[in-house]
Amino acid sequence: MTIPVKDFYDNEMLNELSELAEVSYAIDPELYGKFDVKRGLRDINGRGVLAGLTKIGEVHSYIIDENEMVPVPGRLLYRGIDIADLVEGFTSEGRFGFEETCYLLLFGELPDRRQLASFEEFLASYRKLPRSFVRDMIMKAPSKDIMNVLSRSVLALYSYDDMPDDTSIKNVLRQCIQMIARFPLLAVYGYQAYSHYHGDKSLFIHSPREDLSTAENILHMLRPDSKFTKLEASVLDLALVLHAEHGGGNNSTFVTHVVTSTGTDTYSAMAASLGSLKGPKHGGANIKVVQMFEDIKENIKDWNDDEEIANYLDKILKREAFDKSGLIYGMGHAVYSVSDPRAVILKEYASKLAVSKGCEDEFNLFSKVEKIAPEVIGKIRRIYKGVSANIDFYSGFVYKMLGIPPELYTPIFAISRVVGWSAHRIEELSNKGKIIRPAYKSVAKRRDYVKIDKR
Repeated sequence: MTIPVKDFYDNEMLNELSELAEVSYAIDPELYGKFDVKRGLRDINGRGVLAGLTKIGEVHSYIIDENEMVPVPGRLLYRGIDIADLVEGFTSEGRFGFEETCYLLLFGELPDRRQLASFEEFLASYRKLPRSFVRDMIMKAPSKDIMNVLSRSVLALYSYDDMPDDTSIKNVLRQCIQMIARFPLLAVYGYQAYSHYHGDKSLFIHSPREDLSTAENILHMLRPDSKFTKLEASVLDLALVLHAEHGGGNNSTFVTHVVTSTGTDTYSAMAASLGSLKGPKHGGANIKVVQMFEDIKENIKDWNDDEEIANYLDKILKREAFDKSGLIYGMGHAVYSVSDPRAVILKEYASKLAVSKGCEDEFNLFSKVEKIAPEVIGKIRRIYKGVSANIDFYSGFVYKMLGIPPELYTPIFAISRVVGWSAHRIEELSNKGKIIRPAYKSVAKRRDYVKIDKR
């Protein structure tokens, strides 16, 4: 007989063991300073500990002037090209940019029109799942967490691959392009199964269309009537571009390098990266932003009153409001301080979408909080660098206006970031590096073994 989780969780023995565990694992925080341990692999001044080299993405947030680190407006470069220039390039022509960005990140060069068209056709040809996969792997075991569906499905695809363990660049490239094409299907179908089996809603399974872009296909497969506007698809496409890559040091991409360095297969590496992205400190932050703003809207009477907004943000920081975490979600970043270039770009398009959706008042509230929050944080917290809105601040709002359910916010991040993971996996394999194995110092006291009768 299976023991219910609640009964096991409340078990007296488990309570006793958990107390023992908490005591046995606790490490004195002062020891990290004593042994100069860079917790989170970051210095106290915010610089990351150099762990590798990459040609794929660059995150730039400061300059060194007379040996001092001086914060500057953030820049993000894909293969040496500024993200602002990349976005300007395809939006000025009214084109979608995600597929072009995929090509750039994977192959290091911008495609010409012929190369782009061929790549789009190649990607579309992989936009399918093995026969009965949706029925057997997604519908028969629907999950309440779509990131779990993605991870499980990626690992299951290993069984459908004739060469799953071949780590040659050609084969890994084939596997990665397949996953870039398949992630939207896995995520959307996973949501449709969840919506049907756990939400009692009608089940819609729309096949992807080869004539549509990745962003268009997401909206086509997600919506019951498959209808969407050009603006909606363009803003979603932009969000995919902005999330596709963020250097080798972000947690999930670093996981890609670490796991790839062991020589394991592509499916295992991608599943590990998905596990990292699922964490609320990484990919799940935009959901918290949306939840926080719902709370703000309920508790602030005048959305145009700067003082009332500041007072409520003060309560959030002091753990007196919202989730009592003391965090203003969407504000601050491990690297950027003056500005997050992704947030700057997405805000512009969020404004356009807000006008079309009649959400101008809500957008203005976001803008006010973005302006006021750094001032409030600066008064209450000791911070070594500036604080600005990060991309999570606006991405959840954009997804909400697009009618995308919160359950898909992080999976959409994964649909985009799998491109960066793919490029970094190939880079790690191409350079035949050593297995990544940083050092951990033991601070446990040496003890003698005591025989059981004398304990």
